[in-house]
Amino acid sequence: MPAKSSRRSQKEDTRLDKLVKTKELFASFPAPIAPLLADTTYPWEALPRLKDYLWALVKAGIEGYTEIAEGVLVGEGVKIYPTATIEPPAVIGAHTELRPGAFIRGSFFCGEGCVLGNSSEYKNCILLDKVQTPHYNYVGDSVLGNRAHTGAGTICSNFKADGKNVVVHGEEDYPTGLRKLGGILGDGADVGCGAVINPGTVIGMRTSVYPLTALRGVYPADCIVKRADLVIKRK
Repeated sequence: MPAKSSRRSQKEDTRLDKLVKTKELFASFPAPIAPLLADTTYPWEALPRLKDYLWALVKAGIEGYTEIAEGVLVGEGVKIYPTATIEPPAVIGAHTELRPGAFIRGSFFCGEGCVLGNSSEYKNCILLDKVQTPHYNYVGDSVLGNRAHTGAGTICSNFKADGKNVVVHGEEDYPTGLRKLGGILGDGADVGCGAVINPGTVIGMRTSVYPLTALRGVYPADCIVKRADLVIKRK
């Protein structure tokens, strides 16, 4: 019996599971957004509720945060370049940097120590702690996990050409009920320069993606995506 159990464990360790649940993609949440995300089975369920949730945070206030404009709360040590634009509601964690030309609109939350890049746009999205989107990125209707990174020119495309609701295609199909949904990046996901994250794409924890890759569907944790159809287990 013990030997049989061991063989089963080894098989499970080498399987490329396509995980899509909130608890499978993120190990922790910044305190201000934790109640919203912890109340979801799938992370995209938080996005339609984000606007009202952020306005409630702004109204209640967050210890250590300052309302620098109506509906915009920022933590300590946030650096905002003069040409950055922030439309409410927005909550920005401590020691985050908004570089020149960063454009925040819709509803926006980011945790501590993030980089919001030059000429990058953010709309109705959630970034956890230490996310880096440094150069020319579009992040729309997306959730990016702790220490996730997108290379220069990476686009989270959030709208299908046919205008239909987005379906996440993993081990099974997950209808989201959303016409707009970009990418879901697990903790530590790293996407190379010039990649396109098509609507409803999920990238697992610690998975790396080669530059110029067009992504669609669900990618497992701890892998390297060399092409959309070539995924190898990280050694």
